[in-house]
Amino acid sequence: MAFTEVKHPLIQDKLTRMRKSDTSSKDFKENLSEIASLMVYEITRDIPLKTIEVKTPITNTKGYTIETPVVIVPILRAGLGMTDGIQNLIPTARIAHVGMYRDETTLKPKQYYAKHPDNIENSFLIVVDPMLATGGSAIAAIDIVKQWGAKDIKFVCLVAAPEGVKALVQAHPDVDIFAASLDHHLNEKGYIVPGLGDAGDRIFGTK
Repeated sequence: MAFTEVKHPLIQDKLTRMRKSDTSSKDFKENLSEIASLMVYEITRDIPLKTIEVKTPITNTKGYTIETPVVIVPILRAGLGMTDGIQNLIPTARIAHVGMYRDETTLKPKQYYAKHPDNIENSFLIVVDPMLATGGSAIAAIDIVKQWGAKDIKFVCLVAAPEGVKALVQAHPDVDIFAASLDHHLNEKGYIVPGLGDAGDRIFGTK
């Protein structure tokens, strides 16, 4: 397992815009999608390639194509905000869905939906959720995709708390974690500090 904080200047600029409490849902959603696109380069750095022969206007030459099918797994609902940004760079990626919500009393995740395409066991899975707080939802979602047969799994978030990273590493030491920022801590309500509030509410304009 590896934890990678993707600290590209463009990502840090967009993340700062998202942290502002007066940022509109439209701008929040657009910046989230753009950050997800920028993070794809790091997430897929080691994805397997296969050699193919292509014909250019001049001659035949050797080229490369992604060998492994890619499946994006947004944790509903907030994970949907990262899906388009990744699929823009990997248009052949298929989408699975895992519906989770956090019980505000126990802070434990509750599953309400799960569906996936075929050939999961031979695919490169990118599980996405903007926030890695306690780690409960991420752990539960990865439990589910492993039950489907997934083996090559990356977890990608926007903002992570150290508590959530530690919990996810302990539960799934084989899963690499990517975040745009490792924030300071969780508060008594289980929210990331400094964080950016409830990502789902800010994406969809709900309260």
